[in-house]
Amino acid sequence: MLFLFLFFLSGLKKELIQGKIDELERLDNLMKYITDFKDKKVLVLGLARSGESAARLLDKLGAIVTVNDGKPFEENPTAQSLLEDGIRVICGSHPLELLDEDFALLVKNPGIRYDNPMVEKAQQKVMPVWTEVELAYLISDAPIIGITGSNGKTTTTTMIADVLNAGGKSAKLCGNIGYPASSVAQEANSTDLLIMELSSFQLMGIKDFRPHIAVLTNLMPTHIDYHGTLEEYIEAKWNIQKQMTAEDFVVLNVNQEEAKELASRTQATVVPFSTREKVDGAYLDGETLYFKDQAVMQVSEIGVPGSHNVENALATIATAKLSGVANEVIKGALSSFGGVKHRLQFVGQINGISFYNDSKSTNILATQKALSGFDNSKVVLIAGGLDRGNEFDDLVADLQGLKKMVLLGQSAERLKRAAHQAGVSFVDASDIADATHKAYELAEEGDVVLLSPANASWDMYANFEVRGDLFLKTFEQIKEKV
Repeated sequence: MLFLFLFFLSGLKKELIQGKIDELERLDNLMKYITDFKDKKVLVLGLARSGESAARLLDKLGAIVTVNDGKPFEENPTAQSLLEDGIRVICGSHPLELLDEDFALLVKNPGIRYDNPMVEKAQQKVMPVWTEVELAYLISDAPIIGITGSNGKTTTTTMIADVLNAGGKSAKLCGNIGYPASSVAQEANSTDLLIMELSSFQLMGIKDFRPHIAVLTNLMPTHIDYHGTLEEYIEAKWNIQKQMTAEDFVVLNVNQEEAKELASRTQATVVPFSTREKVDGAYLDGETLYFKDQAVMQVSEIGVPGSHNVENALATIATAKLSGVANEVIKGALSSFGGVKHRLQFVGQINGISFYNDSKSTNILATQKALSGFDNSKVVLIAGGLDRGNEFDDLVADLQGLKKMVLLGQSAERLKRAAHQAGVSFVDASDIADATHKAYELAEEGDVVLLSPANASWDMYANFEVRGDLFLKTFEQIKEKV
């Protein structure tokens, strides 16, 4: 018995050693064919996960890396860790004179605007300004499927990964979804697929980046404060395809005229999807989802409700078919898809009452889309949050017929006016926990308790994740007591 145990340990040790050797060999290969950064001075502006990943990768590739982050060093464990590993860090401010050094490249955090003085000075010096996804592309052995758009990016990215994995592919999530692309790219090989969520901020900082498949979910007037105009925002999104060729594919939502116009401005092969018309791609006809005249599944079989999720499913179907996944596999994976945390996430049932966490719905449009997937007469809606000064007149038609509303936060009084117009009764709540308890008490078997606030969370909670997590926690507490 002891011999067998020692034999097992020996095998495990060999496996671990081999894994380390494989990792070192892969790094060695990277070093052989990526020499662009060797002994070049590179500035990484802003940390967070993507900044740390970029700094560590550039250091591995032989760059002389400096990291500059606004958070004070003594409060900055990431900067402390980088310094311990021999990477130069400057924290607490962004000194413009730093750019007087002979940097060959600036890699910035996507959230840092281009009118930031450090970025402006770098551009004046004609210094390339990248985001970390460009580095991921340069080192990636794996083909990239890139997903961007105004709404639905995270859900569609996750749907695509689930369907491809169900089809026997090795799909790895990365990018704006929370896993730094340059970290995941280092671990991937040529048999993997990188399923990369991409924001407009990230796509402004690319040069040679080229996905094999690009997905544009939709275009809405968002982040105009960052981009300046809707036209510049759309151009940032459309950067995703600028290096693509006819051998690559752009999966495009042609429900929108803006997207139809973009289709004429790409070298890639356009694969359209639509819920409004039959197209040479993925489309909705009645209650059936098709790909090029082949029925794939029914709307009722999609695992998450809502008209927006029909669009997300069509984008996923198009991508999956381009990747060689069978219809039955697609149908099975999309039928079992349970949503993404805080994005119309099905939480569970208590006494036949279904709970959905849509804390990510921080505006009217998102809540309209969430409500579109349900019978209003069976919905108890929890809404309210930060008061941005807007009324909710545009939401009135979508509120009509609701069973009840539970309102909280700064915007509650404005939502009450909308509820009155819609003829819906409501109750007040002090916070999300109180609202969840009250919504459960108002609901009956067969009903839905839907957290879809139509407001940001910052009046009461640090972010929508905190708000959604409290909803999930309260659901579990109620369930334990039943």
